[in-house]
Amino acid sequence: MYSFVTKNKGIQIQYIMKKIALINGHPNHESFNFALAEAYKKGVENSGAEIKEIIIRDLDFNPNLQFGYQKRMDLEPDLLKAWEIIQWADHLVWVHPVWWGGLPSITKGFIDRLFLPGFAFKYRENSVWWDKFLTGKTAHIITTIDQPGWYYRMFYGRPSINQLKKSTLEFCGVKPVKVTYIGIIKNSKEEQRQKWIEKVYSLGRKLK
Repeated sequence: MYSFVTKNKGIQIQYIMKKIALINGHPNHESFNFALAEAYKKGVENSGAEIKEIIIRDLDFNPNLQFGYQKRMDLEPDLLKAWEIIQWADHLVWVHPVWWGGLPSITKGFIDRLFLPGFAFKYRENSVWWDKFLTGKTAHIITTIDQPGWYYRMFYGRPSINQLKKSTLEFCGVKPVKVTYIGIIKNSKEEQRQKWIEKVYSLGRKLK
């Protein structure tokens, strides 16, 4: 986060700008998620803030944590670069669809490989508690669904949100984590999709 000072009618005003990491978790470059991510990016750029993108599908890495936590896998250069962006950012914006109640497999693999003990958190010796290494950051999850958001929360318990928001981001110290549902996507009309694009652009413009 950085700040600058300007004057308005002789009064000094300090503006605080966020550094934003935009993490796109959809594997299809032609998806509506990519259009949403681009709208958010344009909004941030028009606000004057800094933004860096992590497009997971474009990264060269093995999404399979093949040894679990018994043996550490070396991180590929693309994952190391992604982690640098996450550390640099004040605000993490995740754009992804909900598939079978969860995250796309490549997004889950990205988290498995990167949000590691010693990187994102560390268990304390002989304790049930842990140290959170991403404290001070905030996040916003923008997720597309094929059912109303209230229905997803009430009848399914919003598993993808619990996984990413509670079990990953908040576990590592990221807080608060806002959620925006975009849907119902299936059979949506172009007019409605344009409204969603404008909504997400506005979120980026307001640095939310």
